Amino acid sequence: MNFQLTDWIVLIATLLTVIAYGVYKSRTSKNLEGYFLGNRQMPWWVIMLSIMGTQASAVTFLTAPGQAYTDGMRFVQYYFGLPLAMIVLCITFVPLFHKLKLFTAYEFLEKRFDIKTRSLTSFLFLLSRGLSTGISIFAPSLVLSSMLGWDIYATNVVMGGLLIIYTVSGGAKAVAYTQQIQFVIIYAAMFVAGYYAITSLPNGIGFTDALHLAGKSGKLNVITTGVTENGFDWKDRYNIWSGVIGGFFLALSYFGTDQSQVGRYLTAKDNRESRLGLLMNGFVKVPLQFCILLIGCLLFAYYSFFKAPAFFNKTQEAVVLKSAYAEPYNKASAQYTQLQEEKKQAAVAVTAALKDKNEAAVTAGRNKLQQIEKDGKEIRTEMKSLIKKADPNADTNDTNYIFLRFVGDVLPTGLVGLIIAIIFLAAWGSIAAALNSLASCTMCDFHQRFSKKQLTEKEEYRWGKIYTLLWGVFCMVIAFFAYNLGNSLIEAVNILGSWFYGTILGIFLVAFYMKRVGGNAVFIAAILSEIIVISVYYMDIISFLWLNVIGAVAVILLSVIIQTLTSLKKA
Repeated sequence: MNFQLTDWIVLIATLLTVIAYGVYKSRTSKNLEGYFLGNRQMPWWVIMLSIMGTQASAVTFLTAPGQAYTDGMRFVQYYFGLPLAMIVLCITFVPLFHKLKLFTAYEFLEKRFDIKTRSLTSFLFLLSRGLSTGISIFAPSLVLSSMLGWDIYATNVVMGGLLIIYTVSGGAKAVAYTQQIQFVIIYAAMFVAGYYAITSLPNGIGFTDALHLAGKSGKLNVITTGVTENGFDWKDRYNIWSGVIGGFFLALSYFGTDQSQVGRYLTAKDNRESRLGLLMNGFVKVPLQFCILLIGCLLFAYYSFFKAPAFFNKTQEAVVLKSAYAEPYNKASAQYTQLQEEKKQAAVAVTAALKDKNEAAVTAGRNKLQQIEKDGKEIRTEMKSLIKKADPNADTNDTNYIFLRFVGDVLPTGLVGLIIAIIFLAAWGSIAAALNSLASCTMCDFHQRFSKKQLTEKEEYRWGKIYTLLWGVFCMVIAFFAYNLGNSLIEAVNILGSWFYGTILGIFLVAFYMKRVGGNAVFIAAILSEIIVISVYYMDIISFLWLNVIGAVAVILLSVIIQTLTSLKKA
């Protein structure tokens, strides 16, 4: 990436401004309520931006455009269950959490069931959030590594170290207020990237032409049914049914039981502010995610007229070009370049046919584009195999690098620094909130609950910072293992969450709606359900979004069965 002095100035100035603002806003009581919940004084619009900032990590902005570039817009269906989940949360979860004045969502489970159920659920959250936060730390490390050619592991140490310093000093109030300015900068910069994707197209080719071209190439697949010739494909990851049903269960668990989100709206002044923040997030998130994915489609249109890299990760490509496999790699690359020229001609022909309303020519051009896309994938697969031979530890999934490569190759000096800054800002916002929630659960659900020593407010405050530091180190270590996951980072995070969210949600649903079920029954049911979910995932018989439904339903059914059998034995 061509990173100039101006880019460094823009990057550093943007980051320092946000940090300074966060420190300025972080003045609060030096106790747990001040550090973890900002003294419960946040207005609804801060809640909304904080929730969105926590949810929209660097993973979203770094890999979502690449996801759309390779797989089209259908990923947006993943969010279709979100608005429905927000409504349910506002009716049920939020009023109870506020009434009980909880520090963590899992305190409620001890009041409803027992200490072991609270501890198990909190542990599942800590495990899932700790692992996914490690992946989120890896995302900005990926940027620096690609940008500067640094070793990815050394980059993780630098990136993780900065995040730990930022988070430990801030607390919940700094996280919430910092996410406001981050939100504005992030979406402004993404809009600029989309603008350049359009204005960089050849003369006479505009926004609608780009959309038509992406559509004819199958990239505007916003709604898909998952139905094939052989019936419904349960392995299809993104379709309307998995999005509305599986996405609903995932969102209900994420926003209702994940402390990184619950902790955001527990900082609100009252019920009304929490509800407004959640509802607005539910209705704003889908169109915003749509726009981010649309940038990926615009990149596809751009690379239809200009040569697309055969492999988007420059750093990894440099390795194979210095190896014994350089000659066959260059030969495959030349074939891909020739194919790109054919793709450009087909794109020009389709655009002209669309303007002339020549349906026959449009159909012929679309078929040509799809065939070129298929041939291109075969060549890229061959090139990836050569990369793997040259470096067995290589990450051959370059989806995560597509947007970054476009930024470095096309955007002018200064804007490159701004785009890199938003990836850092998104990472800092989401990871700061995650570390804050991990520390609050460790402190409240385990340290306070099981420690025999009565701590003063200052000691609790100090321990809160210590746990934030320790979780930061843990997540940084996890980032070392995130290099070769085999999925785009955004998919990896969501798959990981789906391993645990269904079980956690099921425990809370039993707590809310099944008053006759006791702690022993739900505890055993939760363990069995988690085993079922992980087993189903590794058998690869269903898309990961459905794991959220399976986990929740399994906990409910098994709880009822176990409670019934227990009652019969006693009788």
